[in-house]
Amino acid sequence: MRFGDPRLAYTLWSVAALGAFYFWAFKRKEKTLRRFAEDKLLNEISASRDTGKEKLKVYLLTCAFLLLILAAMRPQWGFHWEEVKRQGIDILIALDTSNSMLAEDVKPSRIERSKLAIKDLVGKLKGDRVGLIAFAGSAFLQCPLTTDYNGFILSLDSMNVDTIPRGGTSISSAIKEAIKVLKDEPESFRVLILITDGEDHEGNPLEWARIAEKNKIRIFCIGIGTPEGELIYVQDEHNRGSFLKDREGNAIKSKLNERVLEKIALATKGTYVHATGAQFGLDLIYKDRLSVMEKRALESKLVKQYEERFQIPLGCAILLLVAAMSVGERKKKIDA
Repeated sequence: MRFGDPRLAYTLWSVAALGAFYFWAFKRKEKTLRRFAEDKLLNEISASRDTGKEKLKVYLLTCAFLLLILAAMRPQWGFHWEEVKRQGIDILIALDTSNSMLAEDVKPSRIERSKLAIKDLVGKLKGDRVGLIAFAGSAFLQCPLTTDYNGFILSLDSMNVDTIPRGGTSISSAIKEAIKVLKDEPESFRVLILITDGEDHEGNPLEWARIAEKNKIRIFCIGIGTPEGELIYVQDEHNRGSFLKDREGNAIKSKLNERVLEKIALATKGTYVHATGAQFGLDLIYKDRLSVMEKRALESKLVKQYEERFQIPLGCAILLLVAAMSVGERKKKIDA
């Protein structure tokens, strides 16, 4: 036998507490009566009381309460095999890990806020496969498409601005890597979510977006940062902080480039969302676009389904409650 909700086992202590309470109340009642009258008078007053019936009633109520808890724990025994088909879509997430993602115009920083939002999205997935691409000056597959969400989160947590040795930002390389990953998947289920500040230092992202569209890949872009921009604060290996500077010694200000992201999304029939600290936009994309996309059967397997037997302790508890209600606390009068 097993229980469908064993967490309720901790409430079993309340049965003992209820029994102890009834015992204490019975003793207190006896003590109060003895204060009220002497033994001889007390025997006459309580001659009609049936302490045996009182104890039986308490016993029945306590057992009924115990059975109600057992019913709530959903006892199960016996099982049958049932085929379960898992359906979903393939969601590939490309996260910008360039130094510009250290800017703090979105708290705590662009990259850390992005990672938090991705974790929230993964928490909503039910059967969809998810993969992760890291990109800066180049791109590579950090985590292949998987339904192992815990493994995906571990890969996400390990990402930082040092993940890609090559500096700069190449959105083109991220799209190119996504095409390579998704090209063998069914056409109706190819999704790339691109999370970046939109700065692109090499390649032609719009050209690669058109190639992605030809490969039936929809790109949903999340633009993180502000158009006004923010200085990039970095720390060296000795934890000494300073603002990132160009070759001329001028502090670099990273600005959100929304135009390129809007064009990429438009070219692939996707959506562009500007992320803010309060509303990142991933949940909006998933709710309005991804969750309503046609899903395919990713796998099917036989699952052991246990038979619910909560009806048995529940029925017994009801019978005990009815029996307790029918038990009086007075002795039956015997005609002379």
